[in-house]
Amino acid sequence: MGRLCETDGLTDDQTEILKAVRTFVEDKILPVATELEHADEYPTEIVEGLKEMGLFGLMIPEEYGGLGESLLTYALVVEEIARGWMSVSGVINTHFLVAYMLLQHGTEEQKKKYLPKMAEGEIRGAFSMSEPGCGSDVAAIKTKAVKGEDGNYTIDGQKMWLTNGGSANLVAVLVKTDEGAESTYKNMTTFLVEKEVGFGETAPGVTIPGKIDKMGYKGVDTTEMIFEGAQISAEQILGGEPGKGFYQMMDGVEVGRVNVAARGCGVANRAFELGVAYAQQRETFGKKIAEHQAVMFRLAEMATKVEAAHQMMVRAARKKDSGKRNDLEAGMAKYLASEYCSQVVEDSFRIHGGYGFSKEYEIERLYREAPMLLIGEGTADIQKMIIGRRVIEDYKLR
Repeated sequence: MGRLCETDGLTDDQTEILKAVRTFVEDKILPVATELEHADEYPTEIVEGLKEMGLFGLMIPEEYGGLGESLLTYALVVEEIARGWMSVSGVINTHFLVAYMLLQHGTEEQKKKYLPKMAEGEIRGAFSMSEPGCGSDVAAIKTKAVKGEDGNYTIDGQKMWLTNGGSANLVAVLVKTDEGAESTYKNMTTFLVEKEVGFGETAPGVTIPGKIDKMGYKGVDTTEMIFEGAQISAEQILGGEPGKGFYQMMDGVEVGRVNVAARGCGVANRAFELGVAYAQQRETFGKKIAEHQAVMFRLAEMATKVEAAHQMMVRAARKKDSGKRNDLEAGMAKYLASEYCSQVVEDSFRIHGGYGFSKEYEIERLYREAPMLLIGEGTADIQKMIIGRRVIEDYKLR
């Protein structure tokens, strides 16, 4: 293990957790990741291992059966797992987002009902905001919940890009509700939708059609979610009060951006490891290619990008843990880490030459995984809008 991606000021508990996760990644994930990814096979044994380590409850407080760790600890764990196989980090990420939203915005009854079972991994969460026609334009969602005379709701519509859509049994879903507010954003509500694990009709009026076939990010199930007259109790509104869904979701996405940054750091670090190892083995023109200045310069740039992204991700996580607003830091970390990840992976691919194009080499898998980070939890353009607005706000002329 080299000097890259070191984090100062960690507690003994954090150090021990990260050591255990790295050992798990080396022993249980890296040896099988490429085979499972090529087969698009759900990593059941790996997920069971994560459950045994308590990682599904990493940030859930001890009073609800979790480990009560910080966002920084979680982000560093995600970085380690993504270094092994990014899809596995996706399995716990959306689960964590739902747990985080429950913790921050749920009623006490909702917390007691769901969080202990989520900490055990018995209840697995998924997060649903996007739709086929809206992309980054969250205000354009069409899925709607209509309140009946009995006070409960009927949901109709189609959601898109649910990570864990098939394997989860609790989904936080953002829908439109008519609250009479002038602002579109105050007419949105988050519902906690319970369903069965699997595909097809997983609850009355709720259908998970099947896995979406993707270029990368395989193994983990990504799905649609279709509502056709689904009946849901008002008690399943997150926090018990309608009209707050957009703001609850944005709070979750802000944390999710730190997570995506951590994934980018992990994938980039692995790509660098593969590239620097290969460069010291492969010979051309009578010497190792690492000794050629062109390759050495490329390795230097890769290492610098890996380190810069890691440190920015750590800063964003610590800012959130301090209780301060971190939309600027999270946006910057997500933007930089995902862009640098894509660049580092491509440079490692170039170092591998023709072998990088072969499915026998791990870099081929990383090359297909990195693009997802460019669009997940908000595209680069969305991050630049967030960053730009905040910078102008902070540096406004007086």
